[in-house]
Amino acid sequence: MSAATLTMSHREFERSEVVHRLLERRLSQREAASMLGLSVRQTERLLARYRREGPAGLISRKRGKPSNRQLPDQQRHEALELVRRYYSDFGPTLAHEKLVEQHGLQMSLSTLRRWMGDHGLWRTRKQRAARAQRPRHRRACVGELVQIDGSDHEWFEDRAPRCVLLVYVDDATSALLELQFVHTESTFTYFESTRRYLQRYGKPVAFYSDKASVFRVNREDHAGSGLTQFGRAMRDLNVDIICANTAAAKGRVERANQTLQDRLVKELRLRGISTLEEANAFLPEFMVDYNARFAIPPLSEHNAHRPLLPGERLDDIFQLRNRRKVSKSLTLNYGGQLYVLEPTPEANAARGCRVDVFEADDGTVSLRAHGVELPANVFQKRGLASAPRQQGAVVPNKHLSAALTLIREQQLLETQEKLDAARTYRARKLIKDQLNRALSS
Repeated sequence: MSAATLTMSHREFERSEVVHRLLERRLSQREAASMLGLSVRQTERLLARYRREGPAGLISRKRGKPSNRQLPDQQRHEALELVRRYYSDFGPTLAHEKLVEQHGLQMSLSTLRRWMGDHGLWRTRKQRAARAQRPRHRRACVGELVQIDGSDHEWFEDRAPRCVLLVYVDDATSALLELQFVHTESTFTYFESTRRYLQRYGKPVAFYSDKASVFRVNREDHAGSGLTQFGRAMRDLNVDIICANTAAAKGRVERANQTLQDRLVKELRLRGISTLEEANAFLPEFMVDYNARFAIPPLSEHNAHRPLLPGERLDDIFQLRNRRKVSKSLTLNYGGQLYVLEPTPEANAARGCRVDVFEADDGTVSLRAHGVELPANVFQKRGLASAPRQQGAVVPNKHLSAALTLIREQQLLETQEKLDAARTYRARKLIKDQLNRALSS
């Protein structure tokens, strides 16, 4: 492309006016050089080009030509080919990390971002719809407010069923403090993750969560204490639970979920991880790398975590706990079962009183009165069968996957029982027919 066919920029047009005045001897070369911000010698060169070519001679010779510092086309093609093959859904920052660490390519992040944008592999921030959210200042101390949430996502893509990642994020630093893959959000899964958190860091001032039923009793006509089992456990530990009114209010953990659904999914894919056990074993390594990249220093060096007290037994706190009344015949009902207490002095003293019923994750039930365990046996009623599945049961959306998995297992078990019963009937009928034929002969 010739210089004559190029359009002059505003700066070049201003230069042409100064050089034209210099050509008419209305300015000296020193004055013109001062106005153009050039040396006298360079001003003489511009004047000579202006005399030969006119105003087009002032257009830069580099216009329309590639930069002398431009990376080779081969390197650009190699980088884009690797992005298309392995990192097609990666953002520029994560793709740049992998190209440098895994493939040894050297280029700046801004260069890769421009390449990916030019070839349709990345949409710039201006191309995406912006959402304005009112900011909230961070807490000053680590452990003052810890945001918790469960992210239901296809973490293993098509390599394994959908599952949930429990995420604990510190509000002061945005650091990941606890991650755990579970099949579904439940009281016991939060018990397990929170127990690991407390053993590692201590007790925070408060947890900040959504209004899920694990954390909050949402029924206004609830006649109980108004605490969920998780809330009761936090009360026993002197840790508060605060529920956010909107998802945007706990934006730290929501943004962490978005980053994890991008980065963690791809890290699991690159490592060929397809099970919860392998993924949970990898999470500590991932958390260290994530916090090194994204966590920020707190405003205050004070750590608001508190140590566990000697009397706070986590084995007892992180169980389901209810209260039941003991009848005069030393029996009580819990979970559809009738428990018969042995006539110990403690059990006799508990007649007509309420005792604590503890239930562990594996279904083990223990009865206690004033901290003393009461031996008891389950009374098996004749003809008692397992409770059938309830048709038309209300299941929250985030628990649907786990509910379907349980239903499929129960259906397979019932089908196998029917097949076994049919085989037993046919075998008995065959033996009976053989005996009848033997007797008749």
